[in-house]
Amino acid sequence: MSWQTYVDEHLMCDIEGQAGLRLTAAAIMGHDGSVWAQSANCPQLKPNEISGITTDFEQPGHLAPTGLFIDGQKYMVIQGEPGAVIRGKKGSGGVTIKKTGQALVFGVYEEPVTPGQCNMVVERLADYLIDQGM
Repeated sequence: MSWQTYVDEHLMCDIEGQAGLRLTAAAIMGHDGSVWAQSANCPQLKPNEISGITTDFEQPGHLAPTGLFIDGQKYMVIQGEPGAVIRGKKGSGGVTIKKTGQALVFGVYEEPVTPGQCNMVVERLADYLIDQGM
């Protein structure tokens, strides 16, 4: 299965069988920030934003004082799993990023998608990739 298929069929899919309820954007990237696959409207991360995310996975809490930036947009860092998941909130939306052995799986959402639904979609795919040694 191609990386784009993972994004299209597992990240940008209908959530909980509800037609049209889906993430706003999604991507799978290497730890170095190289894009493996992404949705058409995915925000583009700048090198310093990727560096901040990578540092936060290595040093949990690194982004909390300054916020998480994605394509210049600031997200408040909220509860995640140190070293494994970073979650951010911005207005009525947010982002979930989960680290696998080789990749970062991103999901961006806006209402009516809830933070929990975004977490479920992103983390389910990332857990599958971890199980596959990715």
